[in-house]
Amino acid sequence: MTMGTFNGWANHQTWNVALWIGNEESLNVLARRISSGGGNYQDLAEVLVHTFGKKETPDGISFTDPALDHEELNDCLSDL
Repeated sequence: MTMGTFNGWANHQTWNVALWIGNEESLNVLARRISSGGGNYQDLAEVLVHTFGKKETPDGISFTDPALDHEELNDCLSDL
């Protein structure tokens, strides 16, 4: 993972999404399942939005925010 500008992440949005993936149990379990099946962050976001209707973190950051660093989030998923 590259050293970013917000708590070691590329930006606040990426940090916030990664924080929720790592700390919210049901989101973490879903992310691990997707990752273990060869999926990436984009796959996770699509399931969250289109299957569960969950569009953002509890802090209001969209799972499809264009500022998200998908490479860092893919690394986050592979580290779960």
